[in-house]
Formats: sequence, structure tokens, C-alpha cells
Amino acid sequence: MATSQPTPRVVLDTNVVVAAIRSRNPNSPTLEILRRWALQEFVLLYSDDLFAEYSRKLGERAATSELRERFLARVLRRAERVNVRDEQLRRVTIDRDDDVVVACAVVGKATHLVTYDPHIRVLGPRYKGIAILDSLEFLHALRGEAT
Repeated sequence: MATSQPTPRVVLDTNVVVAAIRSRNPNSPTLEILRRWALQEFVLLYSDDLFAEYSRKLGERAATSELRERFLARVLRRAERVNVRDEQLRRVTIDRDDDVVVACAVVGKATHLVTYDPHIRVLGPRYKGIAILDSLEFLHALRGEAT
């Protein structure tokens, strides 16, 4: 009998969420990530600071306020909140907003951090055991495809 893999624990950087919400392409990798989350193929992790960043950036860049509100409500209902204390927030990138994303992943014991941000990607393909991938790389991993 084959053993099943544990459910991935994932942090989506704000740039990935914004790309998904703004996408007009139904085959967009970022939209597929949100669809797969809705199908519970992975656990989405968020912290209060990351949620605030989602809200702020989607307010500035979302296609409509309805899409923004629907996504944020879904996060509150379905995602796992990670309690990141101030002393757990470390300076590891040149941007504090990026440090919030990384801290959520570390404290939440994420398996994957999905981002397009070069300030996070510079940490390497893995940081503290967390795979740092862009959306297409993450989809390949989620589908079990070799890249």
C-alpha cells in the first residue's frame, strides 16, 4: 500500500495573490493555485501581518472590491492562521514586508513559499527547509511533475 504524502503547507506571497485576482486568463498558474487551494490540495497559511498586506495590496490593485472581499473572506474561513510574535519576525530580506512573508512560512512550518519577489528568491531554492518557488514551479510540485 502506498503511503500518501502529507498535505503541503503553503504561504502565498502577496504578488502571487494579486496576480491571481487580477488575471483574466482562466489558465493562469496563479488562478490554478487558488482553485487547488479551494479543492483543499494544500493548506494556505497566513499571519495577521500577511493578511493586512493582502488586504492593502488588493485594495490598491484588485480588479474589483468584490473579488478582494471574496478572497479575504475565504482566507479567514479556510486558511490556517499563524501567530507570528514580534520576536519571531527576523530581518532576512531588505524589505520588512518580505520578512513578514518569510516569518509566516517559518513559524507556520510551511513546506512551500510561493513568490515572484527577487528579495525572497535570493534566499535560495530552500530556506530553513521551506521550498521557495514561483507559481509554475509550485504547480509542478503540487501535480507531482518533475521540472
